[in-house]
Amino acid sequence: MQGDDTHAGRLCLVTGGTGYIGGRLVPELLGAGHRVRCLARSPGKLRDHPWAGDVEVVGGDVTDADSVAEAMRGVDVAYYLVHALGTGDDFEETDRRAARVFGEQARAAGVRRIVYLGGLTPEGVPERELSPHLRSRAEVGRILLDSGVPTAVLRAAVIIGSGSASFEMLRYLTERLPVMVTPSWVHTRIQPIAVRDVLRILVGSADMPADVHRAFDVGGPDVLTYREMMIRYAAVANLPRRLILSVPVLTPGLSSHWVGLVTPVPASIARPLTESLRHEVVCHEHDIEDYVPYPPGHPLPFDEAVRLALQRVRDAQVATRWSSAALPGAPSDPLPTDPDWAGGSLYTDVRETEVDAPPEALWRVVEGVGGENGWYSFPLAWAVRGWLDRLVGGVGLRRGRRDAQRLRVGDSLDFWRVEEIEPGHLLRLRAEMRLPGPAWLEMWVERDGPGRSRYRQRALFHPHGLLGQAYWWSVSPFHAVVFGGMARNIARAAAGSRVTREKECAPGR
Repeated sequence: MQGDDTHAGRLCLVTGGTGYIGGRLVPELLGAGHRVRCLARSPGKLRDHPWAGDVEVVGGDVTDADSVAEAMRGVDVAYYLVHALGTGDDFEETDRRAARVFGEQARAAGVRRIVYLGGLTPEGVPERELSPHLRSRAEVGRILLDSGVPTAVLRAAVIIGSGSASFEMLRYLTERLPVMVTPSWVHTRIQPIAVRDVLRILVGSADMPADVHRAFDVGGPDVLTYREMMIRYAAVANLPRRLILSVPVLTPGLSSHWVGLVTPVPASIARPLTESLRHEVVCHEHDIEDYVPYPPGHPLPFDEAVRLALQRVRDAQVATRWSSAALPGAPSDPLPTDPDWAGGSLYTDVRETEVDAPPEALWRVVEGVGGENGWYSFPLAWAVRGWLDRLVGGVGLRRGRRDAQRLRVGDSLDFWRVEEIEPGHLLRLRAEMRLPGPAWLEMWVERDGPGRSRYRQRALFHPHGLLGQAYWWSVSPFHAVVFGGMARNIARAAAGSRVTREKECAPGR
C-alpha cells in the first residue's frame, strides 16, 4: 500500500549529501515536492551541486549530538546515508556511535521516520561470521530500529551506477584485465540493483505509514555471480569476452591487494568490499513492493543498469565547462563530489598559456587549425599519425577542411570532427582516427585583460579495455612535444597576427 498524498512536502534531512547516494537523492526529493536540509561535515563541498541553492545546509558531524540536534529541528523524515567505511580500522565503533546519536536525536526531535540504506546480509549466517563491513551495516540498522522512531532499513547488495564503489571495482577489473586469475569469491551469488531503483525506493519510503517499522531486502531482477557480472559488463561495454580463472589460494586480504594493484579504488575501501564478497547476498523477500510499487520496466535488469552507468562517455557528453563539475542530468551522471577514481578512466592532457593578443586574434588562429594550416606542432609527428591511421583503415589527414577560415558543427577536420563550437570561445573536436577508445581535443579562448587573452587546451581519452590503457601510456611521453608545442605555437601565431594587423593599420600604410 502507498502512504496518502497529504504528507507531500515533508522536510527531509539528508546526511551524506556529499556522498554517492546522498548527492543523488537530494534532487529526487526536491522533484517529489519535499523540502530538504543537508547535514554535512564540509558544507563547502555542496556548493557546486546545481541544487545547492534549493536546500538548507547545516554544518556538523553525525557523531556530534549538538549538530545533529540542530539539524533534526522540525524534520519529518531523516535519511541516514553515512558509513565510516575507509576511515580506519575502528570504523565499526564510529558507525556504532554515530547511529546511536542519530537515533537519540531523531526521537528527541519528534522525527516521524528514519530511512537507512544498509547492506544486504546473507540468510542464516551468524553476525560474528560476517565481514566487518556487513556486520557494521547490520548493527547500524539494528540500532536505528531500536531508537523508538519508526524506521525503514533498506538492505541492498551491489548498487549499479557510476560512482558506486562496488560498481567502480567491477568496472576497473573488467575493463583492465582481459584475462583474470581471481579469488574464489567470483562464484558468490549477488543480487545487484540499479541506482535509479534505489533512489526511487528511498524517496517512496518517506510516505510509508507510521506503523511500518522493519527491514526490507531490495534488489534487481537478476541474481548473478560476480564472474557473471564481469562477463555481462564486458558484453555491454563492447569488450572482448573475458577469460576468468578462479583460484582458492587468494584470501580476502590478498585479493584486496590484488584489487588495489589493478584498480584506483583505495585499499581502505577495496578490502572491506572484497571481504564482503565471500557472502552470498540475495533478497529473501520483496515486501518493499507493498509500499513502493515498481513502475513498468522496473526494477531495471543488470544489463540496462550497466548501460545507463556507461551512457555518459559513450554519448560523448564531456563536460562543456572548463571545470570538471559537469551538471548531472540523471542519477547515472557524475557529481562534483564523486571521488577522483569514480566514473572510469578519463585521461587528460591540459595546457594553458597567456597570449599577448586580444581574444579575437587568438580565436582566428584556433578556428583556422588543421588542413593547409596544420596543427602548430611537430608536423612530422602529425603526418606519421595520419599515415598510421590510414594503414589500419582510418581516415588519416587526407580530408583537410571545408573552409580555410570558418568551422561549423559537423565539419570534418583531418581525422577530427567538429563536435561543438562556441564562436570566439570554444572549439571541441572528436577524434575519428582508429583508436582504442573515444578521444576529444578542446581549445578555449578567454579574455585576460586589455588586449590580452588566455588559451586553454585539453586532450581527453577514454580508454577501451587494456589496449586503450596501453595506448595512452605509450603515447603520453610525446604529449609535451605535441600538445605542449601546439599550445605555445598557437599563442605565438596569435601574437604575431596582432603585430601584423597593427602594422597594416598604422598611419601611412
